[in-house]
Amino acid sequence: MPKRTDIQSIMIIGAGPIVIGQACEFDYSGAQACKALREEGFRVILVNSNPATIMTDPGMADATYIEPITPEVVARIIEKERPDALLPTMGGQTGLNTSLALQDMGVLGELGVEMIGARPEAIEMAENRKLFREAMERIGLENPRAVIADAPRDADGRHDISKGVERAMEALDEVGLPAIIRPAFTLGGTGGGVAYNRAEYLEMCRRGLEASPVAQILIDESLLGWKEYEMEVVRDRADNAIIVCSIENVDPMGVHTGDSITVAPALTLTDKEYQSMRTASIAVLREIGVETGGSNVQWAVNPEDGRMVVIEMNPRVSRSSALASKATGFPIAKIAAKLAVGFTLDELDNDITKVTPASFEPTIDYVVTKIPRFAFEKFPGSEPSLSTSMKSVGEAMAIGRTFHESMQKALASLETGLTGLDEIEIPGAPPPPAPFCGGGSIAYTEEVAGGDGRAAITAALARLTPDRLRIIAQAMRHGLSDCDIQAVTKFDPWFLARIREIVDAEAEVLESGLPESREDLRKLKMLGFTDARLAKLTGIREEDVRRNRHGLGVHAVFKRIDTCAAEFEAHTPYMYSTYEAPAMSEAECEANPAERRKVVILGGGPNRIGQGIEFDYCCCHACFALSEAGYETIMVNCNPETVSTDYDTSDRLYFEPLTFEHVMEILRVEQERGTLHGVIVQFGGQTPLKLANALDDADIPILGTSPDAIDLAEDRKRFQELVNRLNLRQPRNGIAHSGEEALSVADDIGYPLVIRPSYVLGGRAMQIVRDASQLDRYIREAVVVSGESPVLLDSYLGGATEVDVDAICDGEDVHVSGIMEHIEEAGVHSGDSACSLPPHSLPAGIIDELVHQTEALARELKVVGLMNVQYAIKGEDIYLIEVNPRASRTVPFVAKAVDSAIASIAARVMAGEKLSDFPMQATNGDGDTNPMTLREFRTPWYSVKEAVLPFARFPGVDTLLGPEMRSTGEVMGWDRSFARAFLKA
Repeated sequence: MPKRTDIQSIMIIGAGPIVIGQACEFDYSGAQACKALREEGFRVILVNSNPATIMTDPGMADATYIEPITPEVVARIIEKERPDALLPTMGGQTGLNTSLALQDMGVLGELGVEMIGARPEAIEMAENRKLFREAMERIGLENPRAVIADAPRDADGRHDISKGVERAMEALDEVGLPAIIRPAFTLGGTGGGVAYNRAEYLEMCRRGLEASPVAQILIDESLLGWKEYEMEVVRDRADNAIIVCSIENVDPMGVHTGDSITVAPALTLTDKEYQSMRTASIAVLREIGVETGGSNVQWAVNPEDGRMVVIEMNPRVSRSSALASKATGFPIAKIAAKLAVGFTLDELDNDITKVTPASFEPTIDYVVTKIPRFAFEKFPGSEPSLSTSMKSVGEAMAIGRTFHESMQKALASLETGLTGLDEIEIPGAPPPPAPFCGGGSIAYTEEVAGGDGRAAITAALARLTPDRLRIIAQAMRHGLSDCDIQAVTKFDPWFLARIREIVDAEAEVLESGLPESREDLRKLKMLGFTDARLAKLTGIREEDVRRNRHGLGVHAVFKRIDTCAAEFEAHTPYMYSTYEAPAMSEAECEANPAERRKVVILGGGPNRIGQGIEFDYCCCHACFALSEAGYETIMVNCNPETVSTDYDTSDRLYFEPLTFEHVMEILRVEQERGTLHGVIVQFGGQTPLKLANALDDADIPILGTSPDAIDLAEDRKRFQELVNRLNLRQPRNGIAHSGEEALSVADDIGYPLVIRPSYVLGGRAMQIVRDASQLDRYIREAVVVSGESPVLLDSYLGGATEVDVDAICDGEDVHVSGIMEHIEEAGVHSGDSACSLPPHSLPAGIIDELVHQTEALARELKVVGLMNVQYAIKGEDIYLIEVNPRASRTVPFVAKAVDSAIASIAARVMAGEKLSDFPMQATNGDGDTNPMTLREFRTPWYSVKEAVLPFARFPGVDTLLGPEMRSTGEVMGWDRSFARAFLKA
């Protein structure tokens, strides 16, 4: 069927701020949908409150509203824009719930707006636990044994939660304990969990009813220990349906799928089981009535008897859709958007092969592993335990030829200091037997076999924590058998056998040292061992491992993601590294670098608090701007949620860990042809900055500010000299390398003071210390976080106003892009503080002086590219807090506030252009749409950024804000009056 001609304009509702359970995967899907619909000639109207997204960039939609995503606000926008259709499936649960509310309010019917992509009845049936169960029973699919409890409305129309709790308690005998509580219409398992006793059950039912917008919970029988699977299904209105990807959770049921380690394709299903699940998944979409687009169907399988039950479905693009898209190269959101306007799968081309239609099911000849990233350390007092309510803040994805390789690459991608399946201490367990203590054989010792040691290991295995993979490997090192471990963890024996192979290979390296033959070293690399891990196992330096490997001629080769297991040629350079045994002569490398001038952009890796979507936004803009300037752009990243890892954002994409080893292998191949103009490390946050010195030492050209200048800004002593030369004022400060020195420096400075490690993002381990005993307690943790780096101490300026300044410098000229006045007083991390651009209360003289000081700092540091400076203002005095000669998390907000693509301009400056090459204009909303224009930060409107905090996910944690960042996302309010802009935010 050709595209529909009865609709001309379509509204897309975004997902709003980044929260746990709803991250930047919806920027990726929303941006894809906008591009796909505009490609087909539709006018696109976008509503989203998140300024850090690519989808809210000017030019992504025909009309963009950065406004609160509430039914009332969206209704007013619909009234003004009069779209013909509304696409609700690209904005996560926020977009879906808002669309349903607009339908229930009668707004869509009254204004003649059709909901496309998923009909309201289909959304209701999929999201309403009761209706979904009835639908599954109609088609003969089994649900878990369960009871639905909902809270009736009282005389005032409000839900009576206490009555709902009574109904839930009545159901307890029928379901039994443990029980799984799943609220309806919520995100990431919000309000849900596993209840093991009556007290937990009562509390979770109450919390679940309060979390559900319809005050409804599903109380499932316990499926703990069952295997969990997901099927990504796409269906069109002609009833063509394909499975894009099967995903298997390595963790058994009991851990939210967003917190689970997952692999694609599913690895432990027989073909018969897979075909049965495939057929049933398509039947679910047909019964629910999802006619156009992508959906995700979740299954549980009892490993004892093969009983298969359907858990739930998402009638929209989801977190798993982004993962499946990146795992296969099949752009689910783009295809879903086109199906929503009438196309069928056989009418749409596969972008990667150019010769197959979208109705060809993707086939993959590699293994993809996703491992979530957590931030429990940001919330002291929170228990690092996992359940059916999602707690991870990001994820890393890795691709390899085997599960071993894929999993170890994913562990190295997390940026938590892991080099692979690193050892982990199990409290109460004795040291592991030899060779894990330095020689001998792996004996199953009596010390572990019985007594307290075994009990401690078993207890550690039973806990659902983010470190469970490493605990399993450590239990193997202690001598426990796979059967022992499986009985406690319920991990599938196949996965345990693969982990065992890695542990056995480690033991061999510990006994025999680094292999001297090419074949033996390549075998270790095929198992995913990084150079850093081999260095740790052999006790030699990583560079020595690398030198030996190069001497033996063992290098990674690169393969392409092609959706078809090499049946057709891939035209899109989307690649991953692998070490494989040569079939005939040398292993085949498919990288095929181009004969062009190229720039490599290093991304930010997995999202985390302090380093999120804002840095991905900067990386994407670098790709767009430098491609336009004629460079070949090469993106390196390992985050499946982002726009930067979309295969059409850059000219070439490497889905790889951001470690020195992996980046150098990419550069080795890329330098075989063409000219490497340079590498950008300024845009991806702290992740690529950590590689800057090593790349510089390896004679890799770094674009923009020199690594030495970046070091100067972080080196307290050198920076103090620079501040003195410029006659700037800083709070009294000092530096300490030990606890004793810190106490001495603190006495000199005076309390209260702010203490922090150097080289951290998001204020990691930063704290206000009010007396010596607090400092003494704290200093040990801060020094551990810093590793070899010193601790910085600053006098705390109570009652001061903090200010953020973003600027671009070309080494000579400086343009101040934005000055943001914080609304909270100094002492609250800038990422958690609301701020206003332009400043709402600072005198003009102070603002002029901030501009002057920023320009002086940029020139003295010889900044080329972006720079962020933080000041504190107390009375008439300006104090310099810190300077970061790199992209900051405020860049997207400033870009939207002043209507200038400052990250794109900065990228071009880093590549060699001058600020004078770009036009300069006042920011007055005059309709000039050239984003590559430098604009004045004194706008005639106010833009307010407000932080979004995840405390609801961590019950019992102190919600007081301080110098350590805790927010996961942000929203933006925009108005002619500061008060109204703040209210909108």
